[in-house]
Amino acid sequence: MTELEHLPHAAADADADTLALVLAHTILSGQWASGDIFPRELDLCRHFDASRNRIRNALATLSSCGLIERTAGRGTIVRDIADWHLLDPNMSLWLAGLDTPHPQLVHEVFAFRLAAEPYVSELAALAATAQDLAKIESAFNGMCETADDPEQRNAHIDYDIAFHEAIYSAGHNLVWRQMGLLLRPSIVALIQRSHHRVDRLDDSLERHRRVLEAIRMRQPAAAREATEHVLARTAADLELSGRPTALRPGPLTPL
Repeated sequence: MTELEHLPHAAADADADTLALVLAHTILSGQWASGDIFPRELDLCRHFDASRNRIRNALATLSSCGLIERTAGRGTIVRDIADWHLLDPNMSLWLAGLDTPHPQLVHEVFAFRLAAEPYVSELAALAATAQDLAKIESAFNGMCETADDPEQRNAHIDYDIAFHEAIYSAGHNLVWRQMGLLLRPSIVALIQRSHHRVDRLDDSLERHRRVLEAIRMRQPAAAREATEHVLARTAADLELSGRPTALRPGPLTPL
């Protein structure tokens, strides 16, 4: 297989931003490994039937986001995932439309959620207003209403995302809320991936309900524990290896 077989095609009149998106998706989905040599400019020009100037501009955008490194004499190299600028606005745009994220990216985003969300739920249990609780409850009700209909799976995912966004907001901490917004596309990709791997959502709904109830009852410790149970379910659905023993899914105990 040639290196260009990794690449989908784009419209002949695609601009540099569209070409950058197509190329970024091949990297963000794991089709290129760290250290791989990326196709040459001329080869990309032929593949996309695009001018060299547009290809150069597209590659410059990828470089500014940390996805590739262009070095005289070596060509273009795919950079390690640790060098990717996940908070760059372009990355947010690219990740939002990504169906199959890089496996390591899935692990990294899950690690962020595992570190942040139990604490954010504690904050929400302490600071949530009546309006905040109404938003969390509305999102949860939407999850329940769409859980049993396969044709509404995308709607269910949207409500799931809204549930977690409402909790980030309910903590009333500007930094955590901004982090949640900045990483939203990555978290969306994670939730989509986990939902598409399961048939029944009853257990997931019960775990989310316990988060809602703990926040409603102003019980920060219970909110943390319930959120950890939600993340344990996510880890199981994603078949993540090496997760902490405490987060392996098991029977829920009464709050």
